[in-house]
Amino acid sequence: MQLLGKLIIKSKEKIIQFLNDENTGRISSIDKNGFPQIIPMNFVFLNNAVYIHSHIKGEKIENIRHNSKVGFEVDRNLEFLPSYFFDPNDASLADTLYISVVIKGDASIITDAKEKALALNGLMKKYQPEGKYEPMNEGMEVLDAVAVIKIIPKEMNGKYKIGQNMTIQKRIELAENILKKNSKTALETLEVMGFTIEEGKPVLRIDDEW
Repeated sequence: MQLLGKLIIKSKEKIIQFLNDENTGRISSIDKNGFPQIIPMNFVFLNNAVYIHSHIKGEKIENIRHNSKVGFEVDRNLEFLPSYFFDPNDASLADTLYISVVIKGDASIITDAKEKALALNGLMKKYQPEGKYEPMNEGMEVLDAVAVIKIIPKEMNGKYKIGQNMTIQKRIELAENILKKNSKTALETLEVMGFTIEEGKPVLRIDDEW
């Protein structure tokens, strides 16, 4: 229980920042037979709600019309930590550094043209920040050709594991091992962990509690 508490993201601002930084979320709706259907989707978190662009027909649309309760999840797998980082013989010590947010909420299909345009413009701003498109407005016929799903969170919880449960010394040792292993995500992981690289060595910049 003590460890679990250290893994909880306490800052709502950090959760929202994480959602805004990530490109793919997964919506889970319940089908007519009571099974969850999980689909990866582009999304934007805007005005305390999740907005998802969708085709006007499809299983998830029908699921939401019959049952508005959905789950939504976003995660970032930062770094796999091989067991030999901690012990040369004990495979059970293998671990993963990650960030994740899980939402339980009520979903609806937006019919108001003004809100649809707001959501679609929010999606375009997120995924095409360089612009070079005409912003949508409530009078455009194209709005009728797409569906927008809105999820209002009832619960929104985040977890992260970036070494904050370790002593400073153990955290530095872990950072040194990650740098030495030199995976494709190593430098990004060290930055998230609060390290900079100085003269080829990781230096703890901040002890940033989320």
